[in-house]
Amino acid sequence: MRQAFVQEAVLLMEPHADVQAPGAAVTIALCGHWDHEPPCPLAPHYVSAAAADGGLRVRILFVAEPDKEGEVRHLIEQALSGQLEFPDGFTTPWQLRASWPSEISAEETGHAKLLIRS
Repeated sequence: MRQAFVQEAVLLMEPHADVQAPGAAVTIALCGHWDHEPPCPLAPHYVSAAAADGGLRVRILFVAEPDKEGEVRHLIEQALSGQLEFPDGFTTPWQLRASWPSEISAEETGHAKLLIRS
């Protein structure tokens, strides 16, 4: 049975960089492309990003079978570390400062339940 998990990261980005690009990179890593028909094949997910401490704090809420959790976290970290090339050859314009597993917040509980059902 799928469970909900969170991976958090802090990225260093150029001042005018597209803050949605890291979320697109995560979706490419997990789904093959940022524009795909539902459901997500490996791990339904939601990415949020907010400026914090001179960088960008990214939270990825995802659901997966417990035995796939490590694989999903690895793919997320690869995407956020700039090891992923976008389909058009674009390379990621940020640096991964830190990444860690996190807990689901009270505000994310409802969204996690929706992702589990997806």
